[in-house]
Amino acid sequence: MSVAEPAASAPDARLLAQGEDWRVTEVICHAGPADRPFEEKHDWMSVAAVLGGTFTYRSARGRALMTPGSLLLGNAGTCFECGHPHGTGDCCVAFHFAPALLEETAGALKGVARARFAACRIPPVDSLLPVVAAARALTVAPDALRAEEVALELSARALALDQAAGEAAPGARDERRIAEAVRFMAAHHAEPLAIGDLASTVGMRRRRFASVFRQVVGVTPYLYVLNLRLEAAARRLREERSTVLAIALDVGFGDLSEFTRRFRAKFGKPPAQYRRDAGVS
Repeated sequence: MSVAEPAASAPDARLLAQGEDWRVTEVICHAGPADRPFEEKHDWMSVAAVLGGTFTYRSARGRALMTPGSLLLGNAGTCFECGHPHGTGDCCVAFHFAPALLEETAGALKGVARARFAACRIPPVDSLLPVVAAARALTVAPDALRAEEVALELSARALALDQAAGEAAPGARDERRIAEAVRFMAAHHAEPLAIGDLASTVGMRRRRFASVFRQVVGVTPYLYVLNLRLEAAARRLREERSTVLAIALDVGFGDLSEFTRRFRAKFGKPPAQYRRDAGVS
């Protein structure tokens, strides 16, 4: 007699802020490889910033491995499934928009011709780093005005990036190995990392690993680790009073000048100013 797989329990959801035609929710899922995905439905247009964990997302627009820093895209009225074949749990900040608000946003963007998403994912590209960091900040200090600003910025970026988004179709074995590498990089981002070591960790040849990683995740391993370090630094600058130098060294940068240059390039301001603007003295 066969035993059915257990269905995944509903994730924990915490409303962070909402307005007339938008809402922002922190979603924490505890499902793992033993849990069977169940079908859900996007009531509104959805853009979810992945903060932690990896999971697969399948909709009528395709299937993708979701990793930290990427955006999950959903059209209103469409069904989808999320699964965790490669690990347990994930955390997202989900932004939901009434279709009319997305139409208004699309109409104001040059070169954006539609208010629906063609792809199911935007990979963790450089331009998303500041807005994903801002989404994470809402989970610590929810604020309705700030949340609305982040929601509007995220929706505009998602629509613009989606116009040229394309989904790769790697094999299941490649996807499993890259998911393992992503988890390893998240746990060890402050340590010296090399392509050869990462490839060896997941049982792949170096060149093959670099190519498949970019296909699956959407950015190179170097850019992914760099963004992990910068996002970790931004979080610590907002939440604690350690010196900028200590934070730079702790997250994996070799010297303060390199950290400051990289941080300014991504966030548009040096670390000390970012901290002051966040209200940390």
